[in-house]
Amino acid sequence: MSDQSTTVAPSVPPPPPTGPPPKVTNRGRTVAPTASSNFEAADVPEFERFDVAGPRGPGMPSLAEYLDIWDVDMLKKPDESNKTNHHTSLYQSDYLIVRRGQEFQIKITFNRPYKLAEDKFAVEFVIGSSPQFSKGTYNPVFPTKERQTSWSGRITDESDNVITMGITPAANCIVGKYHMYVAVMTPFGIRRTKRENSRDLYILFNPWVSADAVFLDDEEERKECVMTEMGIIYHGAYDDISERNWNYGQFNYGVLDACLYIMDRSEMPIINRGDPIKVTRQASAMLNSHDEDGVLVGNWTGDYTYGVAPTSWTGSTDILLTYASSKLPVCFAQCWVYAAVFNTFLRCLGIPSRVVTNYYSAHDNDGNLKTDILLDENGRIDRNRTKDSIWNYHCWNECYMSRPDLPPGFGGWQVVDATPQETSDGMYRCGPASVNAIKHGQLCFPFDAAFVFAEVNSDVVFYSRRKDGTMQAVKVDRTHVGRMILTKAAGDMTRRNIIDQYKFPEGTTEERTVLEKAEEFGCKREKSELPVADVDLILPTLEISVGDNFDLSLEFVNRSDQQRTVDTYVSGNVVYYTGVNSSEFLFRNPTVKIGPNNSVKEVIVVQSKNYMRHLVEQANLNFIVTGKVKETGHIVSVMKVITLHNPKVIVEVSGGGRVNEEMMATVQFTNPFTITLEDVYIRMEGPGIMPPKTKYYSLITGGSSLIWTEFFTPHRPGSTRVFATLDCPALRQVFGEASVTINP
Repeated sequence: MSDQSTTVAPSVPPPPPTGPPPKVTNRGRTVAPTASSNFEAADVPEFERFDVAGPRGPGMPSLAEYLDIWDVDMLKKPDESNKTNHHTSLYQSDYLIVRRGQEFQIKITFNRPYKLAEDKFAVEFVIGSSPQFSKGTYNPVFPTKERQTSWSGRITDESDNVITMGITPAANCIVGKYHMYVAVMTPFGIRRTKRENSRDLYILFNPWVSADAVFLDDEEERKECVMTEMGIIYHGAYDDISERNWNYGQFNYGVLDACLYIMDRSEMPIINRGDPIKVTRQASAMLNSHDEDGVLVGNWTGDYTYGVAPTSWTGSTDILLTYASSKLPVCFAQCWVYAAVFNTFLRCLGIPSRVVTNYYSAHDNDGNLKTDILLDENGRIDRNRTKDSIWNYHCWNECYMSRPDLPPGFGGWQVVDATPQETSDGMYRCGPASVNAIKHGQLCFPFDAAFVFAEVNSDVVFYSRRKDGTMQAVKVDRTHVGRMILTKAAGDMTRRNIIDQYKFPEGTTEERTVLEKAEEFGCKREKSELPVADVDLILPTLEISVGDNFDLSLEFVNRSDQQRTVDTYVSGNVVYYTGVNSSEFLFRNPTVKIGPNNSVKEVIVVQSKNYMRHLVEQANLNFIVTGKVKETGHIVSVMKVITLHNPKVIVEVSGGGRVNEEMMATVQFTNPFTITLEDVYIRMEGPGIMPPKTKYYSLITGGSSLIWTEFFTPHRPGSTRVFATLDCPALRQVFGEASVTINP
């Protein structure tokens, strides 16, 4: 053995690879990749040869004696029976659009009369890139009773060489865009029609058919939640409700394709797209950009330099078409924009849906049933340590479907929410959560019922924080959160309060039982039975316009037979509608003495110069008054949100008011302030009559006016509205509308 040592050169790692990383695929794991694009078509051969003995030679055998297809008529005009029977006439599309579980008709012209005993043919419906019969992505439909599949077919009429065939897709079939072929069997193989884009068709959910999971057996509600394009979204404050018009535009050109693209972008398997539970859950994640570059970028900062301010949008069409064309998330959104665009998505695909607004919606960072407000020993709110917030309002969606994954009784309306608040199964999404499960405290049921339950049922708990860091509950308000839940009334332009669908009346036996059940699923509540202070504190309801000075009158009521002294802290804050504090513009700490069984008013003058320079987009002022009763140590408190009213734009419509006759819409606005408004955008549109229009003004000086006129041509009759928004960094939430009736 040699005693010479050998030297081993140190290993040098290879240089890092350059360029983009390879795309990870299913190769090696599955036989074929999962089909997840509705717009990738399979390569279907025009002639599919049988492996049988037949004429030899390089060419195709002569098929002259066998049935041949000359033409296929999809009967897709808006006034033809398919679209009228399937409630799809309003879709602006050159394609046939039908609903599953319901028969539609096509006409096939052959080269000769069809002979039932001799000729065999099928109509094939294919979706996705890997069509398979077992997956529901390849669906042959036969005209004879002897050969039927989950999609049924029958011949309804014959005339010379033309037959009319009725086709009924399965009531649980995949929703999306299908390619259609007519295939004739010959002894040598199957001869198909060529791929013709004009023969593509869309199949939607069908709330008119009882076998469909989204069946809604209420014609008025169905008409509202599927067919209505014009929405009203409620915002503002609980005791000062504001309305916002919105054009859902679910029938507008390109919107249906944009909705299908959203599912493609999420790489949702085609085979899952017939299940409304999976579709709505996936879409609630895809409507926000936090996961997989979804549709909308949320922004609550007030700086919208690189996008459109959430308060500026008038409808969903621009948002969805921009996303589908640019393939990039659209800027910007807040809760009502998420809910409105999600509503368009759901109605467009045929899922009944509506936007609802929850007033005083709890956003609880601890995941319990307590919204914690921390006070110092003197009773003043400690903003640095108070982390939970109560949104003045929060918008989400309800959609209607059966829930076979839950026990009987929990189908019907389901909460889905696309606003990115909390993650669910690793993604920013929420729902579908059964409204009935929320009402009855069944928080173990999927999906996210506990989160929604807390939004409408949290207790507001005031804690006094001692100098040693310990905390003691000093007041519990069990009625502040979830004060009212509004949605647009079916068939009317009024609002409807549906709070009774979410919870039982406060203080009832049923409500206590539900809260006890919620605790079984881990929702913690504050159970301290605190003595009720014998002093009440009342703040008035005020309607104030931006720029007004006003008096804030505090009324102290002493219900005891002894004098009471209250050390009071009055804090006035400019807040975002999410309850997040922007800046404190007012602070007073009067000491108030109240005689036995008496009341005292303390008036505080609020001057506009103190709050105007701090205002944020929705002009919300939040007053929190807390006080400590010297004689008893009890804490009294009251909270009041005042939404300052903005000026309005005036919208006027003139013209003949008939289909295909030109009309004119005029927007007028006068700047009522002494300041100059800069970078002003005005948007205007009208459901069914006017596409979205935008106008930019660099400056509107104080006291000056503008007039903007647009011409439009309505393309269908009915009652609708033209509405407009005005938006600039110094002034948000400016609206106006005009009602219009279009005659045939």
